Amino acid sequence: MMNKPPSVRAVTILDVAAAAQVSKSTVSLVLKGSPLIPAETSERVRAAAAQLGYVYNRRAGELRRQSSNMVGVVINDLMNPFFAEVLAGLERRLADAGFITLMAHTSESLERQQKVLTTMREHNAAGIALCPALDTPASLAQDLQSWGIPLVVMIRTLGEGSYDFAGADNAHGVMAATRHLLAAGHRRIGFLGGLDGLMLEQRLSGCRAAFADAGLAFDEDLVFSASPTRTGGHDAMRSLLAAQPAIKAAICYNDLVAFGALSALDENGLRAGKDFALMGFDNVFDAAHSHPPLSTVDVRPAELGEQAATLLLARMAHPGQPRQQLLARPKLVLRQSA
Repeated sequence: MMNKPPSVRAVTILDVAAAAQVSKSTVSLVLKGSPLIPAETSERVRAAAAQLGYVYNRRAGELRRQSSNMVGVVINDLMNPFFAEVLAGLERRLADAGFITLMAHTSESLERQQKVLTTMREHNAAGIALCPALDTPASLAQDLQSWGIPLVVMIRTLGEGSYDFAGADNAHGVMAATRHLLAAGHRRIGFLGGLDGLMLEQRLSGCRAAFADAGLAFDEDLVFSASPTRTGGHDAMRSLLAAQPAIKAAICYNDLVAFGALSALDENGLRAGKDFALMGFDNVFDAAHSHPPLSTVDVRPAELGEQAATLLLARMAHPGQPRQQLLARPKLVLRQSA
């Protein structure tokens, strides 16, 4: 008759706590990646877990607390490198806090946005960071908050509401760009690109304010709205040059629009910085390497992502705190295009 092998008792979280000389709750926080535990204590707990052969069952922990360590991030336009830089900063901050990022790209589709948000709810997302698609109703923030999932809206505001928001002071940034062009002697300045009503209006308000401060009238006929893409910028610049061939300066809704505008200038035998003063907005990485290097408004995209993540983590930790709003103060970066 064969002898039964001796049973091996599974290592538990209590064993790890005893070996590390800490409480069970401390072990739990360390294994979840909480930033609240001192580094020395975390190292001691992880060393004890490794020595004992303990493996944390993350899925079981999620089921117990009816949430997850996953944070949903909804981006409206990942084709724009600005949002890729925002996402990188956001993901880095969340990873440091022990959270996994589940990213979804809506491509400005309201239907797709609703689907991915519903999916994130079904997966018990611990929080959601949302850059809304074009024409998203202001009521969406209230709808998401009714789900009980912490929310931060970023980059593109939904207007008045009780949600946390991380973005840039668009009006201040464009005002600085306009003042620079006015100081260079330009009195008629075009504005190219942009379709989203509220953000476009914020940026245009900065342009109007700079003109008003200088005692000048801004010509609304020099606003050429277009999709915030290279193609949109190319088409808007062609329209500007066709309608107002004497214009020698323009501000672009974003850097992608400016890249398209640069190509349209080239097609017309004009060089930015020499024949035409061109300003971008965002300061994506490629702005320093365009031809010529693009003068732009720097909103530090990666930092914006980190700040959005910080607001979301604070909301997750303290659901009842007052609304938090962070508006980054842009700064002018002057290169060769203006």
